Amino acid sequence: MPLAALTAVLLDRLLGEVSRWHPLVGFGQLAARLERQLNRRTLAGGAVAWLVAVGPWVGLAVWLRPLAPFAIDVLLLYFALGAQSLCEHAAAIAKPLQEGRLDEARQRVGWIVSRETSSLDESGVAKAGVESVLENGNDAIFGTLFWFALLGGPGALLFRLANTLDAMWGYRTERYNLFGRPAARLDDALNWLPARLTALSYALLGRTRTALACWRTQAPGWDSPNAGPVMAAGAGSLGVRCGGAAIYHGHEEIRPPLGDGPAPVAADLLRAITLIRRSLWLWLAVLFIISGALHA
Repeated sequence: MPLAALTAVLLDRLLGEVSRWHPLVGFGQLAARLERQLNRRTLAGGAVAWLVAVGPWVGLAVWLRPLAPFAIDVLLLYFALGAQSLCEHAAAIAKPLQEGRLDEARQRVGWIVSRETSSLDESGVAKAGVESVLENGNDAIFGTLFWFALLGGPGALLFRLANTLDAMWGYRTERYNLFGRPAARLDDALNWLPARLTALSYALLGRTRTALACWRTQAPGWDSPNAGPVMAAGAGSLGVRCGGAAIYHGHEEIRPPLGDGPAPVAADLLRAITLIRRSLWLWLAVLFIISGALHA
């Protein structure tokens, strides 16, 4: 399994995200149609929609895997991983920001965050980018690897589909508050341990004491039980201060502080990419070590 993980990571690094006919894009379109048909703004409807959306694909993966375990695992993990795509998006924000093209940087960061970005200054763009890179490091990379390590390719698929539904349905709005709650809670459950391992990885590979202190004191004040540890530890590791005011769906939210230090700048986006990549290699090394110990 570690060899399959390494192969998928290398494929992701070399090929990047599939530009056409990406399975997750198709799944998102299917999920949107299911939501329109099944959303009666009830918890039961949300649970049924989640099972209808996720169950058949994970079942198919489980059925196919014995036919070619290595190939199926590599393909499923490659499609589920978003490491190269995340790093490319972050670099595409940092470059115009460094060169003074603020409008372009605002547009780019708007592609990966849900907050409003049209009025952000340079620091606000950098902060939004750093927060997104740190949080999505868990969602697009490390949570996927965790469930791959436990359940192979079907585990990686399960996690990424659940995470996609949370991103689409897990809002506390009138439309999604009840219908999307099962998706949000299932994503929280699947993410609980991976998020804390991600936070620990960030801490070990940067300013460890600061990262651990920020995790301990700041994460409990964050709304998300999993994003809080990841972003607090990540910001602390980088030595920057995130959090604060942000506008979502036309309403300003004052969020607790994350990390410690000055506000992020463009260069900190590049440092966040480096932290993500080093953490990825650390996870792969740990997978090989654990596998070697189990087969010794």
